[in-house]
Amino acid sequence: MNYLLRIAWRNIIRNRRRSLMTASAIAAGALAMLLFLGYTTYIFLGMETGYVQGTGHLRVFRAGYFLYGTGNAAAYGIDQYQDTLRLFADDPVLRPMIRVITPMQSLMGIAANYEGNNAASRTFLGEGLIPSARNAMRRWDEYGIGEVAAPDERMADADPTRGLIGTGLARILNLCAPLGLPDCPPAPAAPASPASPAPDEAAVVHTDIAQLAEQDALAAPRGAASAPRIDLLAATVGGAPNIVSLAVSGAQPQGAKELDDAFVLMHLDLAQQLVYGRSEHKATAIVLQLQRTEDMPAARARLNALIREHHLDLEVRDFGELVPFYGQVVRMFSGIFLFIALVMGMIVLFAVINTMTMNVMERTNEIGAIRAMGLRRSQVRLQFVAEGALIGLIGATVGALLSVIVAAAVNHAGLTWIPPGNNVAVPLYLNVLGRPALACGAWLALVLVATVAALLPANRAARLSVVDALRHA
Repeated sequence: MNYLLRIAWRNIIRNRRRSLMTASAIAAGALAMLLFLGYTTYIFLGMETGYVQGTGHLRVFRAGYFLYGTGNAAAYGIDQYQDTLRLFADDPVLRPMIRVITPMQSLMGIAANYEGNNAASRTFLGEGLIPSARNAMRRWDEYGIGEVAAPDERMADADPTRGLIGTGLARILNLCAPLGLPDCPPAPAAPASPASPAPDEAAVVHTDIAQLAEQDALAAPRGAASAPRIDLLAATVGGAPNIVSLAVSGAQPQGAKELDDAFVLMHLDLAQQLVYGRSEHKATAIVLQLQRTEDMPAARARLNALIREHHLDLEVRDFGELVPFYGQVVRMFSGIFLFIALVMGMIVLFAVINTMTMNVMERTNEIGAIRAMGLRRSQVRLQFVAEGALIGLIGATVGALLSVIVAAAVNHAGLTWIPPGNNVAVPLYLNVLGRPALACGAWLALVLVATVAALLPANRAARLSVVDALRHA
């Protein structure tokens, strides 16, 4: 075997110009494949990190909520959710996997701002959660691809009246100036309309809502006194209207305009007060953030086992089901990577076939000489296959090393881009070694393509007989 490799190496060196061009084509293919692989790996890991920080790995809902509950979240609340939460948190199998476990309440209603001359209102989609649990979830960074989020002090466990809204909702409710939001133009004056209520009628409506808010709103602490306030109106689980007052501590973009124009984030206690009033407080979901994403199948299986064992009317969903956009992006970029791999494979295939065919044509006399010395056809074939494999190995290895160097240069260049589902520019990072199995597979695939491509010229060389070689000479 060593003799065969030495002969193959000498033949490559002897035809160094042609071998260099072929190896360069293979290296270019490996470079393109691995750089795109690093780009897509960063996209996948970055999106996964963002979604896990926001929604957790798994969520436990009441059965039927995922398909039907978003229209009436209060009707699909988890009864005695605190007992269920303790059941999951204290389970000896789940406990080592869980990083954060917390309840969450979804709700929808009407958000209104009646302060000032321009009263405004809009339907909202809200989430109620525990601020300390949210801060802990935002620090999850298993892959180390970004900065760990600092604790958000705009919400606190001890102050249930404070919350956040989307920047679009802040603009609609005329809160740009009170919140100090940049690039937020003031609303134009609304034209007079015959259908508009009379001033005295509008004043009556304003007074009624203000009185209802005073009756049911929680007492605001001193720290929230200076924050602008909005009124949130929703129907309780019994169908009665309920209203609470929310002190808006700030606004944050949500990435999608539809969500940004309607999003409200509040304390779990305030959300439950709005949805359930004085009745039993429930939770829409129990959120589980795991230590590692690879534990998600095992954790989900254990949750389902506990649900069946205790006869609970619950179901488990992962973040991929909750955010279908993630799966769509993964499938799209995986398809693009497969297309690039096929194109590069075809380039390598024809480059190696062309090089080895020229070698066979130029070395006909040599083939006849070694055949006259007693070398078998299979040995001749193996010699040319070894040359193709060696060229592929050299080219793919050089391409892999270049991809690491280029990725390191890009990562230190400070380039930025806006990833899918985000509206803020982030540093561009090429994580070439993020998926080592796939990277090694791409490298090995190019070597195998070069080896297979050498078979056709090798078979042609093996079919030459001594007489054919001498006749050619």
